[in-house]
Amino acid sequence: MSTPLAEVLDGQHAAELRKAARALLKQPLLLAGGAYADEFRLVRRHASDLREWFDRNTGWSLQVDAETARLGKTPARLADATHPAREATRSAAPFTRRRYVLLCLALAALERGEAQIALGRLADQVVLDASDPQLAATGIRFTLDRRDERLDLAAVVRLLLGLGVLRRVAGDEEAYVSGAGDVLYDVERRVLAGLLATRRGPSTVRAATLDERLVELTTESALDSDDLRFRAMRRSLTRRLLDDPVLYYDELTDAELGYLTRQRGFLTARITELTGLVAEVRAEGIAMVDPEDDLTDVRMPESGTHGHVTLLLAEHLTRATAAVVPTADLERHVAGLAAEHGGFWSRSAREPGAEGELVERAVTRLAALGLVSRTAEGVVPRPALARYAVGETVVLEPRTGGTSQVPAQRKAPQR
Repeated sequence: MSTPLAEVLDGQHAAELRKAARALLKQPLLLAGGAYADEFRLVRRHASDLREWFDRNTGWSLQVDAETARLGKTPARLADATHPAREATRSAAPFTRRRYVLLCLALAALERGEAQIALGRLADQVVLDASDPQLAATGIRFTLDRRDERLDLAAVVRLLLGLGVLRRVAGDEEAYVSGAGDVLYDVERRVLAGLLATRRGPSTVRAATLDERLVELTTESALDSDDLRFRAMRRSLTRRLLDDPVLYYDELTDAELGYLTRQRGFLTARITELTGLVAEVRAEGIAMVDPEDDLTDVRMPESGTHGHVTLLLAEHLTRATAAVVPTADLERHVAGLAAEHGGFWSRSAREPGAEGELVERAVTRLAALGLVSRTAEGVVPRPALARYAVGETVVLEPRTGGTSQVPAQRKAPQR
């Protein structure tokens, strides 16, 4: 007996809606002509349903026009620094404070500029704006005379190229960095206009400290009734379930924990219905796990030297007896691992003193996955790290002969 047409259409609608929602969560800025062109068409087709869902459940706005789709995501935890902007190169180095300042100055210059701009001209505008006394008072200065400063600007430009704000017409950033040439770009003004994801214009913020400014930029309307307070908690908790690898109960206020305890089934079911993420509920918290292993910007386990070191360090931390493990202890442990596993690692990772960078990159990845937290004293293992305790061993093939025994692990919650 054939399936009724209405059921087929309902199933197709649900599948398209899920694919569109997942695309927005993975790439909040979609372009009609970009790598996500197919997903953009689905977002535009289902914009009304998506807009209603995200507004009701997260407070995120969705703006869609003929060229762009922009989900105005704001983090539930404003102080979370575990997912920085990264350089669009093989190293994927995280943006420094200087690069974030450069990014803001470049965006301001592009907003005032013409439809095309040369990198040299953009640099001149940035240097001019950076001479502002208030900015200079913070210790940030740019002359772009040095190669490292030009590298910073090139990293900012490559980020804007990846976002679709700029489109390269002629030239190459490397030529600019070396002082041998310039680059010409088209400025995509629609994309530029949609970058800000705030509830109010930054120029209207009067707070003095960074934390206060972030709150003012993202705060909802006055929470002067129970309904508004419950709505704010629902949105905040849903944002964390969607964005954070693990939502730990001990990070919530008493009011948030009480609301989550009562509404957990409803909140997780709504997320599963739209995205396909599945709730994994433990005594310490909740992780929305992705069966498709796609909605994440950080993966574990991962191949390569740093992926191997991270896995071994995770297993080591599951056996820690102290509440806080000093970074120096982890570096000594990794130095010892090099003698046993160095044949699988890159040459630079086997050099004396390399353990510092290896530990830094491993702990950064573990923190981004909610498996550890960092303090001034060292690294604090979190409950979700227990999934990386020693299990049966698996055999890895090395780069050049031999084998290595590594604990078999369960995968981290992928976000």
